[in-house]
Amino acid sequence: MKKPYFPSLPDQPSPLRVVTERVVRFEEVDPLGIVWHGRYPSYFEDGRVALGEKYGIGYMDFYSQKVLAPIRKMHVDYHRPLTFGQRFSIEGILHWSEAARLNYEFVLRDEEGNITTTGYTVQMMMDIEHNVLLALPDFYQEFLVRWREGRLA
Repeated sequence: MKKPYFPSLPDQPSPLRVVTERVVRFEEVDPLGIVWHGRYPSYFEDGRVALGEKYGIGYMDFYSQKVLAPIRKMHVDYHRPLTFGQRFSIEGILHWSEAARLNYEFVLRDEEGNITTTGYTVQMMMDIEHNVLLALPDFYQEFLVRWREGRLA
């Protein structure tokens, strides 16, 4: 059993989740016919975008509030390869944090449900002048209240 990327505490709400489907494109594979390792960050991006769209916290939602959320850290664990034409799913999971950061976890599965890749990203929050935010912006604090109260659709 692997150690969780972001351990939960008992008083925290459950992580937010979304699953999106993809097919491996020809341009994503290497000469061996497997997905090149450098493509996985874009798969993680697909999960982040889907989650942002579902819950109203996408990049443009942040930008409209004059907040940027660049990636500070990324980690990838490869379990089994994906190949050209293969269908797979990307589960994007946002873990609770009261800090000015976004803790995303990703689980990629093949059509049979086998885990192919896992990983995570940590995004920091900055203002549009690239100053790191130490306190949560108001709109995100309001989002956390809705999350804790179970008012997210």
